[in-house]
Amino acid sequence: MRKIILYIAGILIFTSCGSYQKLLKSTDAEEKLAAAKNFFLEKKYVKSATLFLDVAQTYKNTKQGEEVFYLLSESYMGQKDYYSASEYYKQYLKAYPRGEYAKESRYMIGYCYYLDSPDARLDQSTTHQAIDALTEYVQIYPESEKTAEAYSLIAELQDKLAYKGYLNAKLYLNLGTYLGNNLRAAVIEADNILKEFPETKHREILSFLILQAKYHEAALSAAEKRKERFSEVIDEYYKYATEFPNTKHSSEAARMLKEAKRYTK
Repeated sequence: MRKIILYIAGILIFTSCGSYQKLLKSTDAEEKLAAAKNFFLEKKYVKSATLFLDVAQTYKNTKQGEEVFYLLSESYMGQKDYYSASEYYKQYLKAYPRGEYAKESRYMIGYCYYLDSPDARLDQSTTHQAIDALTEYVQIYPESEKTAEAYSLIAELQDKLAYKGYLNAKLYLNLGTYLGNNLRAAVIEADNILKEFPETKHREILSFLILQAKYHEAALSAAEKRKERFSEVIDEYYKYATEFPNTKHSSEAARMLKEAKRYTK
């Protein structure tokens, strides 16, 4: 019985594959479009994308073409090929700027970039593209049902950029005075990130890093500059402690304050 079942299954698969190959060779656009929609509903996104792509030019600038381009984009979303999906959503918008799926497509462009945004340690070009696309969406559709979600995604992406800035600043901090004053560069990098993303959830670690960098810079300074720079450390400590009175870095910050006060007496 098991052999019979496997035999029948094999025949069905072979027949299915044969039918699909015939479709690919067919010149009947309507037949291909109907099959593409069926494959899409069955979540066979590779096949649906192939067939939608095949008939896209035939139906371009027609009412059916609007649906073809949108479902083609959705087919790539189903494959988790976010780059290709975003490109076809953009093509849809270009061809049908006021189409039935224009609003959804504009959101999905930003969402594709969001899903494609890499780890903070890598290049963040896609993250910037996601923020730009989602910002454009909320500006065009401020009352949309997805506006709140778009704002949430933007905040998450901005936090990623802030963390990327923190990693850069931390690298400068770790380099210390190797081949130059990297400690000052760490302060500048972290300070710029705080100005650009004042609401980031990484605000505390960035602020503490500034305090650390200023402390190490003061400790390594020439004697004639040491007092002035430790005075900066004291000012930075009170700024940090006022905003973050009780963190895991509080004891370390207090130790730096104590050392700074000793040098400034």
